[in-house]
Amino acid sequence: MATQEAIQLQDLPSAENNSRPAEPLALEAATTTPQAPADRGKSAYLVLLGCVLIQGPIWGYSLAFGIFQEYYVSRGAAALSGPTDAAAIAPIGTSQTGILYLMMPVTLTLLTKYPHLRRWCGPVGLLLTTTCLVASSFATTAGQLIATQGVLHAVGCGLLFSPTSLCLDEWFSERKGLAYGAMWSGKSGVGAGLPFLTSALLNRYGARSTLRIFAVVSALLTIPPLFLMRPRPSTSSRTTNTSTTASEDEETRRGAGHVSFSFARHSVFWILQCGNILQSLGYLMPSTYLASYAAALGFPSITGPIFLALISLASVPGSLVIGLLNDAGLAATTVILISSLGSALPVFLLWGLGGHQVAVLVVFTLLYGFFAGGFSSTWSGILHEMKRRDSAIDTGLIFGMLLGGRGIGFVLSGPVGGALLETNRFKAEDFTGYATQYGPMIVYTGMTATLGAWGWFWAMGKRAMRAL
Repeated sequence: MATQEAIQLQDLPSAENNSRPAEPLALEAATTTPQAPADRGKSAYLVLLGCVLIQGPIWGYSLAFGIFQEYYVSRGAAALSGPTDAAAIAPIGTSQTGILYLMMPVTLTLLTKYPHLRRWCGPVGLLLTTTCLVASSFATTAGQLIATQGVLHAVGCGLLFSPTSLCLDEWFSERKGLAYGAMWSGKSGVGAGLPFLTSALLNRYGARSTLRIFAVVSALLTIPPLFLMRPRPSTSSRTTNTSTTASEDEETRRGAGHVSFSFARHSVFWILQCGNILQSLGYLMPSTYLASYAAALGFPSITGPIFLALISLASVPGSLVIGLLNDAGLAATTVILISSLGSALPVFLLWGLGGHQVAVLVVFTLLYGFFAGGFSSTWSGILHEMKRRDSAIDTGLIFGMLLGGRGIGFVLSGPVGGALLETNRFKAEDFTGYATQYGPMIVYTGMTATLGAWGWFWAMGKRAMRAL
């Protein structure tokens, strides 16, 4: 197995001639301030705890957006003026999630270059997210909701997420899979219960009061984790001959605000990034439209929140398991293939062929949540692989680029989802999932999930060409 995994990674393009060797480097220093240990110790796990806790207020609204969407669509003119169909409302959620991801390459680059700005991101992000949720409670059109919730609220959440993810990257090196898996599990755990709570609040108080409740609770949940976020002190040095490792040199350069874009020279990054974007083009479709799909089939109103909660609930162990697979030494392409095929097959076989049965859809949401929900945890394997190829690479910036690629897919998926709902229905009456209005969306979601393993297909294609 280990040999096969190594072959797969070797089949991807390499730029080793451009990489810096991980040899000890001679630096001038007289004394070196001991650095807090990575991957262990109280400080590292307090940062991890803070990162897990803050995922709730950062992602809470986007995880519950499917319930908000169903509320706006079902209430129609009573909730908003202007268009209130799914095609008009869906861009609110996809834009919110997409912009949050899309701004990461910029914010992470700036915070790496200017570390002193990190201390301001939390307070500004907290103020912006709270203000935008309150402002959106006064919105009367879908366009106003896109501006407040889809754009400005996303910027505030991005300012909260950027410094916390950088702290996590600094404190965890060899166990990044565990760290990122736990972080994404924290996000998913919030989504397991939030749809029920959101549905109950909307039914009792309406959208305006619910959004104001969201604003207050979000502020209260954001403040404590901000006090746990502490950047890992970089090694300081003075003038005498001593030797340091390449990893220590990287910490010194990061502490000095050095930004390295050396990852851009490696074609393997762009191949894996391509798969990341392709997977994100369809990833949000089930969580965005399953509530509307259940309502269209006449299921009880509680069915939609249950489906969304099950996707998030299954993502908790999925994120952890897939992250640990990366730490265990499996090839990055192999872990991505497991996540991609594990999510594509349930889409084609369960949602498509048995989408009219509640029991089948329950199994679908669990499998899709486990494998697709854990896709972001595959990034730790990409970070390990890129670091292996080039020790000078800044993994925090690569993480930001992967988030940005995901954001591209999310932003595009909003209008794509609306367009798919307007296409003609498939005429296969025996296959009820495919025969509904959502049939084209099911095919599209399965295809994009499969193409998430683009790096693995690329490597296998190169091996096949050499064998001919």
